[in-house]
Amino acid sequence: HRRENEDDVKAQCRAPQSTELTGLFVEKPPNSVVAVAGTDVTFIAKVDSTSLTRKPTMKWLKGKWLDLGSKAGKHLQFKETYDRNTKIYTYEMKIIKVVPGDAGGYRCEVTSKDKCDSSTFEISVEAAHQDEQADILSAFKRADAGEDEGDLDFSALLKAAKKKKKPEKEEPEIDVWELLKSAHPSEYEKIAFKYGITDLRGMLKRLKKMKAEPIVHSEAFLKKLESCYSVDKGKKITLRCEVVDPNVQVKWLKNGQEIKPSAKYIMEASGNVRTLTINKATLADDAAYECVVGEDKSFTEVFVKEPPVTITKLMDDYHVVVGERVEFEIEVSEEGAHVMWFFEDQEIHKDKDSKYRFKKDGKKHTLIIQEATLDDIGMYHAWTNGGHTKGELEVEEKELEVLQDIADLTVRATDQAMFKCEVSDDKVTGKWYKDGVEVLPSERIKMTHIGRFHRLIIDNVKPEDAGDYTFVPDGYALSLSAKLNFLEIKIDYVPRQEPPKIHLDTTGNMVSQNTIIVVAGNKLRLDVEITGEPAPTVVWSKGDKPITDTEGRVRVEARKDLSCFVIEGAERDDEGNYSITVTNPAGEDKAVLFLKIVDVPDPPENIKCTGVGEDCASIVWDPPKFDGGAPVKGYLMERKKKGSSRWTKLNFDVYESTTYEAKRMIEGVLYEMRVFAVNSIGMSQPSLSSKPFMPIAPTSEPTRLTVHDVTDSTCSLKWLAPEKIGAGGLDGYVIEYCKEGDTEWVVANQELCERQGYVVRGLPVGEKINFRVVAVNMAGRSPPALMSQPVTIREIVEHPKIRLPRDLRTKYIRRVGEKINLTIPFQGKPRPVATWFKDGKPLDEKIVNVRNSNVDSILFIRSAEREHSGTYELVLKIENMEDRASINIRIVDKPGPPLNVRVTDVWGFNAALEWEPPKDDGNCDISGYTIQKADMKTKEWFTVYEHNRRTNCTVSDLVMGNEYMFRVYSENLCGLSEEPRMSKNTAAIAKTGLELKSKPYKEKDMCCSPKFTQPLVDRSVVAGYSTAISCAVKGFPKPKIVWMKNKMIIGEDPKYLMQNNQGVLTLNIRKPSTFDGGKYSCMAVNELGKDEVECTLNVRGKNTGQASERVGEDR
Repeated sequence: HRRENEDDVKAQCRAPQSTELTGLFVEKPPNSVVAVAGTDVTFIAKVDSTSLTRKPTMKWLKGKWLDLGSKAGKHLQFKETYDRNTKIYTYEMKIIKVVPGDAGGYRCEVTSKDKCDSSTFEISVEAAHQDEQADILSAFKRADAGEDEGDLDFSALLKAAKKKKKPEKEEPEIDVWELLKSAHPSEYEKIAFKYGITDLRGMLKRLKKMKAEPIVHSEAFLKKLESCYSVDKGKKITLRCEVVDPNVQVKWLKNGQEIKPSAKYIMEASGNVRTLTINKATLADDAAYECVVGEDKSFTEVFVKEPPVTITKLMDDYHVVVGERVEFEIEVSEEGAHVMWFFEDQEIHKDKDSKYRFKKDGKKHTLIIQEATLDDIGMYHAWTNGGHTKGELEVEEKELEVLQDIADLTVRATDQAMFKCEVSDDKVTGKWYKDGVEVLPSERIKMTHIGRFHRLIIDNVKPEDAGDYTFVPDGYALSLSAKLNFLEIKIDYVPRQEPPKIHLDTTGNMVSQNTIIVVAGNKLRLDVEITGEPAPTVVWSKGDKPITDTEGRVRVEARKDLSCFVIEGAERDDEGNYSITVTNPAGEDKAVLFLKIVDVPDPPENIKCTGVGEDCASIVWDPPKFDGGAPVKGYLMERKKKGSSRWTKLNFDVYESTTYEAKRMIEGVLYEMRVFAVNSIGMSQPSLSSKPFMPIAPTSEPTRLTVHDVTDSTCSLKWLAPEKIGAGGLDGYVIEYCKEGDTEWVVANQELCERQGYVVRGLPVGEKINFRVVAVNMAGRSPPALMSQPVTIREIVEHPKIRLPRDLRTKYIRRVGEKINLTIPFQGKPRPVATWFKDGKPLDEKIVNVRNSNVDSILFIRSAEREHSGTYELVLKIENMEDRASINIRIVDKPGPPLNVRVTDVWGFNAALEWEPPKDDGNCDISGYTIQKADMKTKEWFTVYEHNRRTNCTVSDLVMGNEYMFRVYSENLCGLSEEPRMSKNTAAIAKTGLELKSKPYKEKDMCCSPKFTQPLVDRSVVAGYSTAISCAVKGFPKPKIVWMKNKMIIGEDPKYLMQNNQGVLTLNIRKPSTFDGGKYSCMAVNELGKDEVECTLNVRGKNTGQASERVGEDR
């Protein structure tokens, strides 16, 4: 039992992840433990993680498949601890109050990335009490068992090797089990993903059991159950077997438990056949089943398939800046589904690249990129076994925007100076410089960074603090500068009375001498220095209305020598003329200020799509009604897929126009757009979303527009569908025509033509008309398909037709110098125009003579040359109708001599010759070679071989002591080459006194009875045309051949010619008539036996096309 478990663990470790079985345990549970019922027992396992790249995962299992982690509670407790010093993980499993049901085999399994290890142990329980058995077993029952719920017998489960049920998804006609049985192990994971197998490990174990189960002859069963059955979820399945005894009673078991008849389980017996029908199969029916007859059993497995996993929420596009987090999220139809992620066409693996993270939450699957870079730009795909979605990621370079610049300061001695700026990124750090030298913090000087704000605070300002101060953000080519002015206090003699004076600071918020601009929502604090003796009285007014409040949103604060006017959270209503009046006994002073409130603009209006293309759309909108008091700099656009909540930015820099061409969209997907207006203050609220629009494009032009027929008033056109149709589909076609020379096209059909053909009626006779066809879909008209030339509206009495003679339909071969005279008849009215082409180019009539008449065309060559070879094409035209015929003419000549003839070897009285084919083959295949020899004394030539097909040969029977030279001729259809090729060297046959004593030769017995190796084949021929039937026979001694017709021996009838060429037997029948049909047979006879074959010959009459067969009688 333990060994079986270990084998299963090894199979698990090797299965989909190709992990390595290694020794990871430092301490294992003891192999055998005896526990007393009612007591507690603890098992400890320790794992050394020093060599592991990831935290190990521990599983405690009972039997082969039951994961005890899901059963944790009062009865089973699990604990995990980690020692940082020794890097050892300690895992504990504690069973509280052991019951007899806890007895059995257990296994602890540890895995870490590509490594795994396991340990098995046994628990025996003493003094077991049966009444406590249900406590642990009830925890292991299936939650979805329904009416099958009952007492579980783990021994039966282990015996049947039942594993956890799994949703098994596969193509309707494909049997995944047959695929896995015949597949190589390296293909298992690919098959699992393609057919939606979520428990591949368990499936392979069941497959292993099915393969290993021995085939044992059964005395009780005539036919056992199939090894496995497959059924779709919710469907019906019938298990069928046949028993020997038609009266025997059978039991049906599921996972070792007997099944009782019910509406779900119907058991039937008909003669020797026993069936179990399972209605409305659920995942609970995915189990092992048995049919039991006495002590004999028949096993099978039932697998319940679920539908493919589909994608219910599609992936959104992202437009981010460098460093932002990106989350591509989809939803699938089933929990626990397997999703494959791809970047462009490369699969993204979890362990391969640490920049990607994967997240699963029920049906939601998320691909996370922590910090996007420019390398991540592209298309991302998610695949399930039943769906696909994609989303585009666009990444822009990060730009730092200055939201608030630092301002110049004028500070008196001992006062505090504070420089403040705001940038768009709250993570950006920076340094402060004074006159080019970095400012370091001290007791007086402090630097702070809170969110997007950076401050430099100088307490107790001294004259040496005056200078130019600069803030430089880290990592950006950007700097912000301002000046600190030190105000010296001079003590002069002041007369007792001095008229009041208002000292307005024209720097800072004041854009001109009397205008102050404030951003809506910001705080305005206007400190006005007042001088005069005695201290003057200050009155602030808006228009004619004095402002007297010292508290509230709009208030006046008085200080020594200062009057402060404060507005908290400026609003548009605060805009207007403000005046400050100061009086004392010595006089009066007054200043008038205009306060202008600026705000972000209103959102743009009337966003709409004016046109679409294949992957683009034209968007227009109206500027905002109110620009916020500052000119609109431009606009920012966003888009999203309809039904999605994720908006994608289309631009980072402001876009000045109110017309935008949106690109890089997916054809056939609904999109929505919205626009933001931007001025110097900020960005408006988003506009209302546009109406959904779909990028679609017109089709390409229709193809192969041709004229099918022409009459005196009509023209029939035909064409093929466009090559590219797209998501907009194809609604129909519009046919238009115009007279030659006109530019006004007339529509021929009032309604769209859905067929790929149309008859244009009411055309003027004799006129030349141009036609064009346009495909139409919801995106508009396609480019037109045009005719190459106009059509003359005149009835064609007879269509052009070339009657090519039979002997010209195959290759036409003539020798050099011969005359060629080809007459090609044709028909057609009015008279067709005949044009000849050679190899696709117009025929040069200086080389080849052509004569055309009303009924034929003659091609004449007085003396054929090699360059006349080629493919000649005759094109016959009447208006736009034509017919074509091709003739392949080959002019052949004698070949040149072979090349490089040489003697390669000499032995005994033999010489080996080799050569190469000739450069010039005479424009046809080389059929063989003629080899001749001559001795050097007589110089007389003798032929050794004729028609030798190979480029080598062996010349034998040479005379001892002579020296030979050789020559070789090439041969083709025209004959031998004009000149031979002499051998480069000679063959000298040396004299020798040695005598070869060969062993006695025992001739092999080659005798065998006749045997036909190729039979006769039934044939059907036309009367009057000679035919032949053939077969092949072997046998020794050479058999006698007898041909028969309808079992009657064919004698010396001159109508028949019988041939035997090396065992190939041929019966030639000269011009058979309908009475020559019948059964023909061939018999081969020798002294060892005989063999016979036969066939049927049908002879069809020339005119009637009927066949005459005479089987039972001879003519």
